[in-house]
Parts: sequence; structure tokens; C-alpha cells
Amino acid sequence: MIIWPDSIDVYLHRDPVDFRKAINGLSLIVSECMGHSPFQRALFVFCNKRRTQLKVLYWDDTGFALWQKRLEKDRFKWPKRLSEESIKVTPEQWQWLLRGCDFTKIKPHQHLVFSEVI
Repeated sequence: MIIWPDSIDVYLHRDPVDFRKAINGLSLIVSECMGHSPFQRALFVFCNKRRTQLKVLYWDDTGFALWQKRLEKDRFKWPKRLSEESIKVTPEQWQWLLRGCDFTKIKPHQHLVFSEVI
């Protein structure tokens, strides 16, 4: 498994894409539909209609890279009813998605900040 840096932005494309698309076709979706530059430091994640495959497009300062994952059993828990063309997720949510979790239903504990101890 690839270890993605924690400091990288992750964007999920809302709609399923034709998985015959490769780097050029996915780059056009990133710029024209998602409204981002495909050259920014980010992972752009696409899912097929059956939600059994993912493609991840990213620029690594020397060229584009395309990573693909196919599930042999089960489906990815892709977010439903998104109003925007893309959704930004945290690196933690991205890892949950890869592991098969529905990250929209997972709620972490609230972060607390205190300034004094009694």
C-alpha cells in the first residue's frame, strides 16, 4: 500500500467516471469540472459506477502519476448526495475510505483545549 503524506489535500470527484480515462482525461475533469489545478499538491480521487475501483491522479513535481485500486469483493463507501463537484476530505477520512469505512458516519471525539487546571 502507498503511504500518502499527511500534509496533502484529498479531493473526491462527486460523479462516477468512465475508467477508460487516463491521465489526460482525468486532468481535464480536475480543471474543468472540479475547478482545481491538476498541478497542485493534492490527490484527486475518482470512482467507477459500481464503486469497485478507484483512480488517484496526482502531480509529483516531475510528472503526473496515476494509482488504481480494484476491490475483488465489496464496494467503496462513496459519499452520496454531494452538491459540489468535489469534496475535500482529510487524510484520515481518505484512509478510512480506502479501508472500507463510511467516513461520513464516523465522528471523532471533540478536541478540547484548556488553559488552566484547577
